[in-house]
Formats: sequence, C-alpha cells, structure tokens
Amino acid sequence: MAPGPRVLVVRLSSLGDVVLTTPLLRAIRSRHPTAHTSVVVQARYADILAGNPAVNAIIPVAPREPAGEIARRLAPGAFDARLDLQDSFRSRRLRRKLGGAWGVADRRRAARLLLIWFGRDTYGAYMPVPERYFTAARSLDVRPDGAPAEVFPTADDEAQAERLAPRDCVALAPGARWESKRWPAGHWKALAERLTARGLSVIAVGAAEEREWLSGPGILEAYGLPLLATAAVLRRARVVVANDSGMLHLATAVRRPVIALVGPTVRAFGYFPYGVPAQVLERRLACRPCSPAGSDHCPLGHHRCMIEIEPEAVAAAVERAA
Repeated sequence: MAPGPRVLVVRLSSLGDVVLTTPLLRAIRSRHPTAHTSVVVQARYADILAGNPAVNAIIPVAPREPAGEIARRLAPGAFDARLDLQDSFRSRRLRRKLGGAWGVADRRRAARLLLIWFGRDTYGAYMPVPERYFTAARSLDVRPDGAPAEVFPTADDEAQAERLAPRDCVALAPGARWESKRWPAGHWKALAERLTARGLSVIAVGAAEEREWLSGPGILEAYGLPLLATAAVLRRARVVVANDSGMLHLATAVRRPVIALVGPTVRAFGYFPYGVPAQVLERRLACRPCSPAGSDHCPLGHHRCMIEIEPEAVAAAVERAA
C-alpha cells in the first residue's frame, strides 16, 4: 500500500479541546489508512492521545515553550498537510516559523464576540467544535462520522479504576478551570447527599486540588489520577455529572451519558456534549453568555447562572439517566 500523507496537527490545549480533536484524527486515519499523523500538544494533555491508533507521533511541548523552539524540533518540509486547530498567538507564530500552507480551523471568534457583546446571534446552523476542526482539513477530504471523541485507557488504568469505582456508580466532577463555570461546592455536597440517600454509589473525580469542592462521608474519591485512569473510572459510571469542563468531554470520550451544568457559555459556542446521551441543565438569563470560555468571576457579581441550577433538579436528571 502506498504511503499516505504526512499530517501535522497542532492543538496545544486545553483538556476538553484536545479530547475533541479525536473525531478528526479518526477520520484522517479512516480516509487515509497509511497517513502518518503527528500531533503537537502540551505535555500535560499528551496522555489523552496515548494509545490512539490514529496518532503516529505525539510531540509534547511545555506550556510556555516558544514557537521557535517547537519549530526547531520539527522538520519544516516533512509534512504534506499542516492543520492548526488552535489558531492562537503561539500557534500562528509556529505557522510562520514552519512556513508552508496551513489549514486553520474556523473558531467563529467574530460570531462569538457579537453574541457576547451585542446579543446578536450570527452563528447560523449549529456546528459542534469537533466538526469545526474539520474546516482545517479540507485538503484531506475527510468528513465527521458523528461518533463521539475517544480515548484509550490501558489495562492497568482499567484495573486501577476497578479498585476505586463500583460498576454503575454516579461520577461527579466538581472542577472547572474558571470559577464562573463551577457549580457551587454546597450544591455538589447537597447532590451527593441526595444520591447516596437514594442508595446510589457516588464517586468524585478530578484534579487533586478539586477535592476541596466535594468530599465527605459516603463519597468515594478518585482525585489526582492520571487522565486515562480517570477516563477508566468514568467508563464505570452509569452517568457523569460535570460542569462545562474538560471532564465533561472526557466522559463523552468513554461514551457515558452525561449531565452538563452550563452557566456563562451557550450552545452556539459548540461545546455542548457531543455524540452521547446528554442532558444540559442551564438557566436562560439575559446576561448569558458573558464570556467565551468562562472567567475568574461573574461580571455582574451574582453567579445566578450556576447558583440557580438546583441540586434537586440535577438529582432528578440523574434518575432519568439511570
């Protein structure tokens, strides 16, 4: 079989965004079985792509590694297709350093800002972010297959998950990078109490420092695990409850039903759960959306979009999913 195209994909961060590249990577492998695909990604998220049969090489980079240093680690003429899924200041610098023709994902930044600043929705037909990434790959003649993102925990990851999480538990992921996207800690605790009172096993997942938002009697914990071990824990759940965060998208990548708690962002941005059974709980307030990806505070100081999602409503959603 003749060699396929040599493809360079750039998606540096963050967790959910890297997870959502995998439908495109799968489509490239399906359309071009002998393609050689290399992905440039921040080292802390590189494990998300480990074991992925659609990826031949992972190029991990430091969070602040200069574009010039990254470019020196790559052979400028070694790629037939170059895809920038990030389109950030640093990825643009990398494009200039490497040269050549690039496909760039349509991030819809202008439409997003018009919606935030003026309330004008110019998005048109809904297109989820995993499918927007395909706009960078037109030269490769690939199409979305509609299936979710995917990750590949190892047998060791699955064994660790089995020791921590009972089958058919309810997984709760209280973290989010930005404060404005976090459901209040008191709501998480009230939800856990309701679920355990109904006889459900509850396990909390996330980064080690997120334990401060949810812990206590009756709550199993799986904080601070490597990403693929966390994915294996999520795979054992009957349903996953999460903020609009990387953990939400990681849960979709192991094909679990999800309940998404969404505050400052909206569906038009493209980050609603992709390819799995999902319930999205949100408050339709005039002040939404207020930021493109969340912020470290509520601009109006009331945080109503998250506070007004009641624990009992989330518990009822869990019952429906179960």
